[in-house]
Amino acid sequence: MSLTFSLSPEARAELLEAIQFYEAESRGLGAAFLSSVEQGLDQLVLFPESAPVLYRKVRRKTLRRFPYSLLYSILKQEIRVLAVMNQKQRPFYWLGRK
Repeated sequence: MSLTFSLSPEARAELLEAIQFYEAESRGLGAAFLSSVEQGLDQLVLFPESAPVLYRKVRRKTLRRFPYSLLYSILKQEIRVLAVMNQKQRPFYWLGRK
């Protein structure tokens, strides 16, 4: 059985904000960021335990090319992305998300 993924509302907002930021910096860079996130999610669906544990049951998947990480938990049948975290932000601002 393969896992699916879902994004918390906060993670979805962070993703959209980052896409808009990169697109404003350079045309097409927002799409490149989204592609990097999608590649990371594809890897997590195939290998959910491949990223190291950051805190309790929350894992951290670092993206290539961009200073962002996907913070996620593995649930019974899905990967729940809690944050699309800019690595330059406060490291535990996402605590308490579900």
